[in-house]
Amino acid sequence: MIQKIVVATRNAGKLAEFSRMFGDLNVILIPLPADAPIVVEDGQTFLENARKKAISACLWSGMTALADDSGLEVFALGGKPGVFSARFAGLTATDRMNNERLLQLMANVQEADRGAQYVAALALAIPNEETTYVTTGCCQGMIAREPDGSGGFGYDPIFVAPSLQCTMAKATASAKDGISHRGRALQAMIPIIKAHIGS
Repeated sequence: MIQKIVVATRNAGKLAEFSRMFGDLNVILIPLPADAPIVVEDGQTFLENARKKAISACLWSGMTALADDSGLEVFALGGKPGVFSARFAGLTATDRMNNERLLQLMANVQEADRGAQYVAALALAIPNEETTYVTTGCCQGMIAREPDGSGGFGYDPIFVAPSLQCTMAKATASAKDGISHRGRALQAMIPIIKAHIGS
């Protein structure tokens, strides 16, 4: 039986990654409808925000819901932008604006100190179950001096993963999925989905 899962995101790039990673599962991923409640992401951690979004989508839709919260932590900036990654340059900031602000703050930071990591947290909420199932993933890298590449989204044009030897925005989708923070969290979520909703 095909299971339907509401994906609690309006980010087309994230939904595409979910679809690629779950391609072999017997599930249909449904994007969050436009009339679903907007969840205030006021958690102190990615995991708190992911749980909050998953539970909200599950209660609103009455369906199993999967949510992610993810972002970039730059060591030289004390872990910023962190949970504020999507709105680092303001509430209505675009990816380009966020990237530009980060590069400005990093302008005088030497190569050896440009380390960063992408972090992702996933939460799965199932109707009538008290437990919210969670997984996390991390990808270490460095902040480039300037954007490079047109693929991906978020900070991908300025995030260099050593194993790829290029920015995430220049990597193929399959290469990115294999090492990315979200790819790792999604891989860890697959057996949970299989065990709990029979996919």
